[in-house]
This record gives sequence, structure tokens and C-alpha cells, in this order.
Amino acid sequence: MKKTILLTFILALSAILGACGGGGEETVKVGISGTDTSTWDFVAEKAAEEGINIEIISFNDYVQPNTALADGELDINSFQTVAYFDEFIEARDLDLAPIATTYLAPMGLYSDSLANPEDIPDNGKIALPNDVSNQGRALMLLEDAGLLTLVENYDGLGSISEAVVENPKNLELVETAPAQIPRALGDVDAGIINNGIARDAGFNPVEDSIYHEDETATDYVNIIASRSEDTDNETLQRVAELFQEEDTKQFIEEEHEGSLIPAFLPLEEIGW
Repeated sequence: MKKTILLTFILALSAILGACGGGGEETVKVGISGTDTSTWDFVAEKAAEEGINIEIISFNDYVQPNTALADGELDINSFQTVAYFDEFIEARDLDLAPIATTYLAPMGLYSDSLANPEDIPDNGKIALPNDVSNQGRALMLLEDAGLLTLVENYDGLGSISEAVVENPKNLELVETAPAQIPRALGDVDAGIINNGIARDAGFNPVEDSIYHEDETATDYVNIIASRSEDTDNETLQRVAELFQEEDTKQFIEEEHEGSLIPAFLPLEEIGW
């Protein structure tokens, strides 16, 4: 009888101590694409001080982080531009929404021989990605650089001939596989390379490009997304706030040496 009472007391005490030790901690599962967890590791350290355990789950594609979020396997994800997100959730009919912006991974215009976009000669050649999403983004970069004029309210889709309404220098736009563009720079006057491929090729997208996107390219700012029902969740909102603090901004700038540009924008500016 005494042993039974003692065992009951020990179990009850263990439960109380366990509740005191871990009851205040919440776990937030964050899905990312790729293996670079440095920024989220930094945010996780800050969150841990507030009793929030961030578990980072890496995927090797751009589909699973959204489907896993929709299925409840994740609490948030952080890997995609708002343009990709908007198209994906519409095509898949997913009830997801952004809760914060993070940074811009700028697409850039590169050249082996020229220092500025205006130096590109008449009839010059520019290599640009041949896939739909990157090609539309590249055309908008060329318009922003003052080299082309696109149709009004261009949505990033459609062929080059449909998109371009003015080409004052009669530039030849050479559609090229994205991964091949760094090696093709010697054969063209300039080439447009997306952020990841540029970094893999040894370029710093800000320092080595002759022109690049900035945070005004709001369609291509990256976001933190959750299920729509969780957008007001206090814990998730706090994680988003920790990401957008000044020390995180400084960490991104120093860790990535300008290849990622912090872009902590109101959701209204990205169309949400």
C-alpha cells in the first residue's frame, strides 16, 4: 500500500515538474527549400529565449513546402516569392496566405565587358532565361533598366514578341537555359541570371551585376506563409516579428554579403 502511494506521488510530482519545465514552450515547424538554414538558425536562437522552439524542415523542391503546409505538416514555410506563391495556391486551390515578407533574392544583369546597361550597343545580344517564370521577370528587369518597354500591366507571362512593344536599340534577346547563361557571357553583350545560379557561378548578385532588382520588385520579394486560418496566430506572428527585427536584417546583410536584400514590407505592398 505504501509503495503504491509513493509511486503515485512520484508520478504526480514528475508530471508537475514536467509541466513547469516545458509547459511554456511551443514548437513551430518551418519548411524551407534547400540546405541553407543560416538565417532561420539565427531567428531560432532568438525565439528559443522566448520559449518558442523552431524546428527547421528542409525540402529539395518548391512544391512540397506548400503542400506540406496545407496538409498541416508545417506551421509556416519560408522559401518562395509572392509571385510564385500566388500562382501556386491558385493552381492548387490551397488556402494559404502570407504573414510577412523576408528578403529579395535579386535577379541581375551581368556582362564580361560592360559596366552599365546603357553601354549595351545597338543590335547587342542579351541572353535571358528560356523558362516562363524567369523570362518574364528578366523582361521586367530590362524594362526597369531602360532598355525595353513592355505592354501595359505586363503580368510576366506570354512570349517575348507579345510582351515587348518598344526595343529602341534593336536588342537581340537570346533565349538560353538558365544554368548556361554564366558560361554564355563571353558570347553576348550581357546576360540575365537568377540569384541562385549567379551565386553558384561565383557571382555576388549585387556587387558583380551591372544592374539588379531592388526591394521595389515587390512581385519577387520572398515571404513567410501560413494556413489562412493561422494568419493571426500570436506565436506565428511573433516568429515573423523576430525575422523582421533589425539584428536579423544585419545578419542577412553580413552573412550573404549583399546577395540577399532584406525587404520587410507591409503585406499591402505585395498585394495582400
